[in-house]
Amino acid sequence: MNKQIAVLGRQPLISVAELEARFGANVRIIARSKNSPWLAEFEADRHVDIRKLGGILKIAEPIEMKDFLASLPAEGKITLGVSDFSKKTSASQAQKSALTLKKMLVKQGRSVRVVPNQTAVLSSAVSLHNHLFRENKIELLKLDEKLYKVTQASNPEGYARRDQKRPARDAKVGMLPPKLAQILINLCGELPEGARVLDPFCGTGVVLQEALLMGYRAYGTDVNERMVEYSERNLKWLEGSLTSLSRSSLRAPVVTGPVRSSSAVTSHDLEKLASVPSNHRKVSSGNTVVQVGDATSFQWEQPIDAVACETYLGPPMSNPPAEIKLKDTRQLCGGIIRGFLKNLAGQIKSGTPVVIAVPAWLRPDGTYTRLFGEKLVDEMENLRYNVSSFKNLGQNDLLYHREGQVVAREIIVLRKK
Repeated sequence: MNKQIAVLGRQPLISVAELEARFGANVRIIARSKNSPWLAEFEADRHVDIRKLGGILKIAEPIEMKDFLASLPAEGKITLGVSDFSKKTSASQAQKSALTLKKMLVKQGRSVRVVPNQTAVLSSAVSLHNHLFRENKIELLKLDEKLYKVTQASNPEGYARRDQKRPARDAKVGMLPPKLAQILINLCGELPEGARVLDPFCGTGVVLQEALLMGYRAYGTDVNERMVEYSERNLKWLEGSLTSLSRSSLRAPVVTGPVRSSSAVTSHDLEKLASVPSNHRKVSSGNTVVQVGDATSFQWEQPIDAVACETYLGPPMSNPPAEIKLKDTRQLCGGIIRGFLKNLAGQIKSGTPVVIAVPAWLRPDGTYTRLFGEKLVDEMENLRYNVSSFKNLGQNDLLYHREGQVVAREIIVLRKK
């Protein structure tokens, strides 16, 4: 088991859940702040690929200064950046720490460039721009007297490209962020390569896209024929844009890659994209199925190894709804989601993971009203599901939203009984 350090994203508690579900890890938060990302410590018995983790900004490993200095390459200029997570810190304090390390290295005869700190913690974009996870280009995380060396950083441009460049988008039905799609899939737990992931509310195909890029087969259905057409267009775009994306995004969180007829994209494919012949860059029908179907009554093809989706969130809202509108919307959304879960339960095996994002609504006092509320466990048991729990988190921690967002997403992690 290797001890790892994760810099958590904007929804840190959901990031903790993702790590725990994906690696079966006991995740411990070691630094939290209102103004900078949180740090968490966990152990993994296999390689951690940040490109497949939607809620993680950076991965690092603990170091001792003596061993770190001895491990530096003998020649070449060193680029050094420092992110300081200590309680009493600032951009100037982080820069001071970096300059102290520079002096130490200069005394050893090394040439060193320090990355300037605009904030105490360098952003992922700055880390990537300066390539601060290579042999001579280094980012150190500082937490009081402890030091960690960054080994991987996520690429926000890669996520933005996969979100904003897709040809078929529809703001009226909501736009699922690729990061959240990855998180939903990872909350299904450890899945075998090539597992088939079902999204019964596939919309424009974001979950299908991310499932393919994470090495799984994708199966999507939607009651709206237009949405199915959008998913098909976006998956064709994924196929056609592999060349340009791969050449510019090899360090992206999840790099777009080919889906061959024999298997889904493997982690090895992610590093080989630039040399893949164009005639192999295709999304195979053997790995992707998209169909028109009502989630409350549709009979899905088998097998179904996992289910990950954003369910119906109700009508868009720009202000907290009045009580009567909230009541009607909850009834509408609840009826669809209960009908879907009831229909699904008879078609999947015991133990199958089902991860759903359901709506929650902002109230004037700043709290959120949940779809199922305190009756969640009882309702899911009646529908033949168990609600999964996390070691250091409660269900109230699994709320994905921006500050002031009216319709938020509550993530519910289930297992078929």
